This record gives sequence, C-alpha cells and structure tokens, in this order.
Amino acid sequence: MTGMIMDAVLMLLLVAAVGYGIKLERKLSALRTGQVAFAQAVTELNAAAGRAEAALATLRASGQETDLLHDRIIKAREVKQQLEALIARAPAAAPLRLQQEETAPRPEIRPVVSAPSPAAVVNDDDERARRMAALAQRIQGMSGPAATSRAGAPAGRDNVAAIVQALTSVGSANHSAKQSLNAARRNLDDDLFAA
Repeated sequence: MTGMIMDAVLMLLLVAAVGYGIKLERKLSALRTGQVAFAQAVTELNAAAGRAEAALATLRASGQETDLLHDRIIKAREVKQQLEALIARAPAAAPLRLQQEETAPRPEIRPVVSAPSPAAVVNDDDERARRMAALAQRIQGMSGPAATSRAGAPAGRDNVAAIVQALTSVGSANHSAKQSLNAARRNLDDDLFAA
C-alpha cells in the first residue's frame, strides 16, 4: 500500500511539473515575441539614427556652402564696386579721346590705280609721306605731352620709326591690360564657381 501512495504522490508531482512546464512555455513564448519586437525597435532606432546623422552631415555641408556663397557674394560686391568706379571714370576719358581724334588731320584715301605713270608714282610717294606724317602726329597726340613737346613731326623714315614705336607701346599696353583683365576674370570665375 505504501507503494501505491508513493506512486500517487509521484503522479501528482508529475502533473504539477507538466502544468508548471506549460505555464513556463507560455511565458517563454511571450518573452520571445517581445524580444523579436525589441529587436525590430532597435533596428528602426538604428536606421533613424543613421538618417539623422546623414541629415546632420548634409546640414553641415549646407552651412559650409552658405559660408562659401556669402564670401562669393562679398567678393562679387567688391568687383561690382570696382567696375562701377571704372565705368564712372570711362565717360571722362572718352570725350578727351574724341576731341583728340577730331583735332587730328585725317588723310585722304585714294583708290589704287593700275599701271601708274611716273608723275603719279611721285605724287603717291608724296601722298604716302604726308599720310605717314599725319599718322605720326596723330599717334604723338594720343601718346601724351612727351610726344607733343617735340618740335615738328619727324619726316620720312623717322615717321615710320615713330609710328612703329608708338604701335608697339600701345600694343604692349593693350596686351598687359588684356592679361590683367583675363587674370581678374579667371579669379572671379574661380571665386564664383569653385565648389
């Protein structure tokens, strides 16, 4: 009889253990479900943190671009003021140049005649010398007071030398002005379009 009582007690303990195991299994399945939901929440939080970091980097880049754009605007305003000053000075120089051109004698232009006579060749040489002298006077008038202070206009080959010298000095001045303008344009382009 004691054997049966022990078997009954053992069965009750086994039934209680099975019930407790079922209850524990339900709690473990709920815990696993919560763990999966927690893992999804952590993944979403990680993705949100990545998006926030990317947005912050974009915001920093935008701030740097804004600073760069502000510097470009300041430089552009300075260039604008310089250009306005140059434009303001330009009309003052233009009437003086026009006045010099109006006072300079203008040579007559003759059509070229085929097979000229010897008298015409002498007249053409005289005409050419007169035109060269007029051109030399005109160039000397444009080059300033140092050129106009000379007594009279040089004749013949001296006219040619004076014209060539004036043209080379004007050409070098134009070349240096063109170089400085191109350098300023490149600097402005670099400033405006550098990224």
